[in-house]
Amino acid sequence: MFNAIIKGLMLVLLGSVPCFAADDAMNPERAKYHYQMFCQGCHTPDGAGANAIPPLKNFMGYFLRSQRGREFMVRVPGSALSTLDDAELAEVLNWSIDNFAGVSLPAAGYTPYTAKEVAVLRTQPLQEIENHRASVLAEIAAQESQGAES
Repeated sequence: MFNAIIKGLMLVLLGSVPCFAADDAMNPERAKYHYQMFCQGCHTPDGAGANAIPPLKNFMGYFLRSQRGREFMVRVPGSALSTLDDAELAEVLNWSIDNFAGVSLPAAGYTPYTAKEVAVLRTQPLQEIENHRASVLAEIAAQESQGAES
């Protein structure tokens, strides 16, 4: 019951998160540096991923097609537990999307992450990633196929 209350509170808070504000302007050099220091060891310099690490390149934009997918990218342990602060994590996520999403980016683009949104989402890091990821991707695929049928 307590978890349901916390989850409900987080959804209310998340719903009130403002979109990308002027004070959240990206510094591409700093974002790239943070990617190099904290992300590329697993996701590789070009975002292709390695071994069991999924690619970002031409793929991460698919997660922006659902709210659960958007949340997933912040809640994975590499993001949620990162030593980057909320603003730095939002910035590196946005930089990564801009540099790696490629053909997977939704046609309408995306709403950049904000520090406030990241602060809320990273309080609940995922414990079981693979099944959650598969569930999110199945949800997105179902949405896409329903959209194609319309």
